[in-house]
Amino acid sequence: MDARDPELGRELDATLRARTDLGPEYESALVDSFLEKVEQRLDGTLDRHVRRHLAEQRVAGARGPARPSGASFGERFGFATVSLVLAVPLSAIGVSNAGTEGLVVAWLGIIGVNAVHTARTWPWARAKRGGESDWRD
Repeated sequence: MDARDPELGRELDATLRARTDLGPEYESALVDSFLEKVEQRLDGTLDRHVRRHLAEQRVAGARGPARPSGASFGERFGFATVSLVLAVPLSAIGVSNAGTEGLVVAWLGIIGVNAVHTARTWPWARAKRGGESDWRD
């Protein structure tokens, strides 16, 4: 249903003309009649949307999970590239501020972030989280 539905516009015009012809004593009956037509139209639209959404869910369920079990190559490659690019300035900052210990701490942080990113694709880690979310599209 469009906000500017021509059929509902005609119904409203007809209701307003009937109000001027019949007078104020029939106003509440005319308004109730018009609101009933609007409610029927909304119910029909809502039913169509719900049916479409349920059909899409059934089709998605029949196709299996929407995402592959592991991260895609592009995601892994992108994350590795960003990690290496950020490793250079982090290493320089660590060495300039704390020497070798700073370098070790910077690289332990980089390795830790990459380990967490990799661990989220492990099957046992997904099982602990309760699987993939049903809210993703």
